[in-house]
Amino acid sequence: METITIVALLKGREGYAAQLREVLLKLAASSRSEEGCLTYVLHESRSCPEQFVLYEVWKNEAALAGHLDASHYRAYRRAAKTFIDRRDVYRLNTLSN
Repeated sequence: METITIVALLKGREGYAAQLREVLLKLAASSRSEEGCLTYVLHESRSCPEQFVLYEVWKNEAALAGHLDASHYRAYRRAAKTFIDRRDVYRLNTLSN
């Protein structure tokens, strides 16, 4: 099975950590219930309250595409654009099992 791992580094705008955290927690809860989601973990920096990391593993390309088209993901993108200063997303392949 060829899984797809996503690591997203999100830097919120200063003063918006609580609002971004709330939006991301909703996204994570909804995303975990998707059929092709194998792992979806939200991390928050201990030293920078505006810094978040999403670690996701999807069953395949179709599962990831379904996630990106899901209504909860589109709602997150609309809501979070007010709170996010920088968003870096990495699509990763697993090199070993």
